[in-house]
Amino acid sequence: MDEREFDDFYTASFQKITGQVYAMIGNRDEAQECVQEAFVRAWAHRRKLERAEHPEAWVRTTAYRLAVSRWRRTTRSRRPADRALGARTEAAPPSEAHVALVAALKQLPEAQRQALVLHHIADLPVQAVARETGVPEGTVKARLSRGRAALAALLSDDPGYQEGASRA
Repeated sequence: MDEREFDDFYTASFQKITGQVYAMIGNRDEAQECVQEAFVRAWAHRRKLERAEHPEAWVRTTAYRLAVSRWRRTTRSRRPADRALGARTEAAPPSEAHVALVAALKQLPEAQRQALVLHHIADLPVQAVARETGVPEGTVKARLSRGRAALAALLSDDPGYQEGASRA
């Protein structure tokens, strides 16, 4: 993969992967930093990446693992995550529905959240989600089903629906 091909790959994939990692971890700045670092690592391993069947999956998995590692380091040391000393950029505020979805996703178990994001946001088929997460397809289907049910209950405006879903 030469520099131009890598630039094209980066341009086509950065925003999409950042959105997917953001949905998995719930912090946009952290997601952007992890995806950026994953692309730096992808450049260093571009020969391996060139042979990969799904280079986007490689970058997404690397970014997610970086985010988990940062979270663990931060949790263990009880200090804020390292931040670049650059000027802060302003982004448009997310919609109310977007905030509600991210908040609801944060309440789900990690495995369900990851399956939902990869399937519905990254638009991967069940087979690809299973391959990327290293679990059988049936497990992915169960996580998707349980995750969708939990999200429906969390996002419902009907308190009776939420109570009924929590008893199920």
